[in-house]
Amino acid sequence: MLSQQSLRITTKIAASPARFASLWAGVPEGPADPILGLTEAWRKDPSPAKINVGVGAYRDANGKAFVLPSVRKAEAIIAGKNLDKEYASIEGHADFRSAALKFALGKDLFKDVHAATVQSISGTGALRLGGEFLRRFHRKPEVALPDRTWPTHDKILNAAGVSTSSYRYYDASTISLNFKAMVEDLTQRAPGSAVLLHACAHNPTGIDPTQAQWEELAQVFKTQKLLPFFDMAYQGFASGDPSRDAFAVRHFVQQGLHPILTQSFAKNMGLYGERVGAFTVLCETAAEASAVLSQLKLIIRPMYSSPPINGARIATHILNTPELTAEWEGELKLMSGRIIEMRETLVKELKAAGSTKNWDFITKQIGMFCYSGMTAKHVQELREKHSIYMTSDGRISMVGLTHANVGALARAMHAVTKA
Repeated sequence: MLSQQSLRITTKIAASPARFASLWAGVPEGPADPILGLTEAWRKDPSPAKINVGVGAYRDANGKAFVLPSVRKAEAIIAGKNLDKEYASIEGHADFRSAALKFALGKDLFKDVHAATVQSISGTGALRLGGEFLRRFHRKPEVALPDRTWPTHDKILNAAGVSTSSYRYYDASTISLNFKAMVEDLTQRAPGSAVLLHACAHNPTGIDPTQAQWEELAQVFKTQKLLPFFDMAYQGFASGDPSRDAFAVRHFVQQGLHPILTQSFAKNMGLYGERVGAFTVLCETAAEASAVLSQLKLIIRPMYSSPPINGARIATHILNTPELTAEWEGELKLMSGRIIEMRETLVKELKAAGSTKNWDFITKQIGMFCYSGMTAKHVQELREKHSIYMTSDGRISMVGLTHANVGALARAMHAVTKA
């Protein structure tokens, strides 16, 4: 027979599973990611004619995932070296850090700068490092974002404890850059304010400033003493020319500005799952760069300790091997060329479908995404009536188009947009 004390202990133990099971009962169901959730919905759609133009991952002319031949060659060479799998240093693969910055700035400008560069977990991780660094060391940890931007920008920065605001960028009436308003807003910013800029292939609009406009913007940043925060996720992937796509960053540096820079090699090398990126702070002196690097290491250590090595080795080998670099640059032209061809074909098919709207802005935009000007209502109708999936702002991922489905998209777009 159990004593009273034993009975109380037994009762307490028996009640424990229920008590602990209820700890998470109040956790609410989170909303699906607005972009990645599209693929989940698309997969569940039973229609054989369904089209996914939501997620930005390159597909070949047959709609299949594409691994660059230069990447395959680099992987094989690296595998043949029987390298170890030891941890990378906190700041990442040394040769990669150097090669990434040289790729961004060009070899001549690279030699003349003082910079603190760390390897990051792709572009997303680089942005988070930027947010963490600003929160700790900027006197006003706030970043101004264009009024149309990648929807995760503010989430990443806010999670790092940095507030965000916006400046005018997009003109919905003309589906073009509202450059005058952009300049007006930036001239009102307080000295030292951090301003995020898409270096090329603006996401989601595909609308970039011209080189002349970038030059004018550099003068605005110098006059107002603003901090440029460049997000460069598509260098070489936008136009097929890495130097052209890096014009804004290089010009700002040439003008004596010291930008913060995030880079990703997900799109331009197809290294999506390898998570290869870099974060750089351009500095005035070598001593300043050394101090900044030391602080970035202190940010990284308790966050993820050190970055993955395999993707960095692949990217480094491609960037530092002239034959592979040339092959890769040819692949960049192939990928960007296919996107340009799909833009031209979409406009042609829209006209063939009977649309009398002016769709020429589609071919004027650049990069992976097309900002179609369609409303959330149009997007919902495309999904419900035509099994076509895109983000609610009307952004079309051009890499989701092929010659087999572009006509269907054009006919559906005409059906929902005609008066």
